[in-house]
Amino acid sequence: NPEMKGLMTRPAFREGAGVLASMGLSLDVWCFHRQLPELTQLADSLPDLAIVLDHVGTPEDRSDEPRAEWAALIRELARRPNVAVKLGGLGMDITSGIGTNLRGQGSDVLAKLWRPYIETCIAEFGAERAMFESNFPPDNDAGSYGATWNAFKRIAAGCSEDEGDALFRRTAARFYQIDLGG
Repeated sequence: NPEMKGLMTRPAFREGAGVLASMGLSLDVWCFHRQLPELTQLADSLPDLAIVLDHVGTPEDRSDEPRAEWAALIRELARRPNVAVKLGGLGMDITSGIGTNLRGQGSDVLAKLWRPYIETCIAEFGAERAMFESNFPPDNDAGSYGATWNAFKRIAAGCSEDEGDALFRRTAARFYQIDLGG
């Protein structure tokens, strides 16, 4: 959408985001991967604002060359300590490679398809700034709610207990100021 191009660089947007920072709140941003440089600029201009990138920065195309471009943009964004990433949203029927042509997949297939994106994000942001997300009903285009969470469990199987705790709950609790008690 041409109206959205440059949105995060507009003074009014940054002013509004600055209000969130002054209130100690976070900003969730869903953008396509080619908009990640704008988000990086926003994070630089508001270092006190906690920003959460939704849906791994939604790669617009899942072939090799765009994936490499996406990974480089994720790497650069991850250098901003005020940004975290939500791991999910890869089942929406808005990008190639997932969606209507793969409806109803099991967790094994979803884990295989999503692993390169999720593992890249975890490697760049670390478990302390990455969190699994539920993106339902849109992710239902690829697989059920249970299949999605089981795919996340498969992907995180090699993580330590502490990393898994961060990915599945602690990071989200910290960024969204949720008291986990005890």
